[in-house]
Amino acid sequence: MRVFVTGHLGYIGPHLVDLLLAAGHEVTGIDLNLFEDSLIYPHLLPQRHLIKDVFDLRADDLKGHDAVVHLAAISNDAMGVLNPELTWKVNYEGTLHVAACAKKAGVPRFLQSSSCSVYGKTDDKPIDETGRAAPVSVYAETKVKVEESLSEMASDSFSPCYLRNATAYGTSPRLRLDLVLNHLLATAYTTGEIKVLTDGTPWRPLIHCRDIARAFIHFLRAPLEKIHNEAFNIGAPRETYQVRDVANVVKSLMPHCRLSFAEGATSDPRDYKVDFKKLNTTFPDFELAYDLTAGARELKEHFHKFRMPSDCLSGDCFIRLKTLRRKLGLRQVPEYFHVAEKPFEPAARGP
Repeated sequence: MRVFVTGHLGYIGPHLVDLLLAAGHEVTGIDLNLFEDSLIYPHLLPQRHLIKDVFDLRADDLKGHDAVVHLAAISNDAMGVLNPELTWKVNYEGTLHVAACAKKAGVPRFLQSSSCSVYGKTDDKPIDETGRAAPVSVYAETKVKVEESLSEMASDSFSPCYLRNATAYGTSPRLRLDLVLNHLLATAYTTGEIKVLTDGTPWRPLIHCRDIARAFIHFLRAPLEKIHNEAFNIGAPRETYQVRDVANVVKSLMPHCRLSFAEGATSDPRDYKVDFKKLNTTFPDFELAYDLTAGARELKEHFHKFRMPSDCLSGDCFIRLKTLRRKLGLRQVPEYFHVAEKPFEPAARGP
């Protein structure tokens, strides 16, 4: 299979490329490489390795490919707050541009990296894919709108599918420390304290970044009729935790560290449990390779093995928002990254 991967130099991308190459696939990767300073250990590159903006893609670039895996995005809530217009530009317009090119080129399979954050805040009952989307961040709003617009593009010859990933964690060649487990472990490693910035009660489904990549591999192999224009929650019931549980896992691995909660902390509005029955029924052979404790232990080992610097949190290499701010200031980004911060009206713009 010939697979076109956007965002192959991000957090999940190196894992995905590694798995694709190991399975014998021919891979093309495209990425702006904004986060090259987050590299902590070498990784394999695809056969075709493009440092290029997705907005510069044309249908000819995708001809002959069997599938697109679209990972490229402004990747978290904090970056969405920094510039909502940019988040809409990249996550919504950029995705639809890639999809339009793929459809024109005759690529039959389009796997969209979505997020369980589309559910926002739920009651105590796990929510399945038919549940109402209630995003509480710009990032999640873009994921909802993308799914709606890609669904309108679906046809007999173009089959999108939406992988609503649980909250990622774990080690990667291109590390992020702005994710809940990674951040808590990094604060323990650098300060000797595990600092929880909320009251610790919100629920969150978690998944190792390599398990997300493994899920994409399963969806690439799936018969199209099983996944055509469908959303799937990606994760496992046993890997749903309250934030305080995550902090206690870190405490168990680093018992010398002091666990603390922010004074006057409030609850995080992102608070949800997710139902994974559809994934389990469709792919009964798919199981997560990591649980939270194993993933946290591996990450801790990598902190020591690769000698993470003491300023890994205060610096701007491993926090996506800080990297973006630095590159915006140095104008080391495409010109459209400097868009004005103004309300975005996706319905008015359309795809």
